[in-house]
Amino acid sequence: MASSHPHFNAMLICDSAIREEGTGKVSLVGIFANVNVFSFPAVHPKLTVYVNVTDAEGGYKFRLDMVRVADAQLLGRAEMDAEIADRMRPAEILFEIGPLVFERPGAYEFHFFANERHVGQKSFNVVKIDRPAGESR
Repeated sequence: MASSHPHFNAMLICDSAIREEGTGKVSLVGIFANVNVFSFPAVHPKLTVYVNVTDAEGGYKFRLDMVRVADAQLLGRAEMDAEIADRMRPAEILFEIGPLVFERPGAYEFHFFANERHVGQKSFNVVKIDRPAGESR
């Protein structure tokens, strides 16, 4: 039987995620919409992308693409296989990725796919900020 196509509930970008051993609950740490950098090219050491879907059951190949919006350039990709048992319960997928290199400021997006079909996306911005006075490289 073919896997159903998941329904997209949410996608969040954060510093890290913790899945509790006993309950399986996910705690997200440091949710953000901007990556602030002092200069370019910039290296962001790591981040976690949390995806929540429903109406998913069966085996999936999940894919997360990072795209620069200005020129639609694919800058990175993460993939994982998963088996989801119950389509009536939300499924939580975590992608831990990094380091990420940003050549310039602007809008970026994560595109999420299940079995090669687009499910949803999340945008974020890379923003150049000034160093605090007195701080050296």
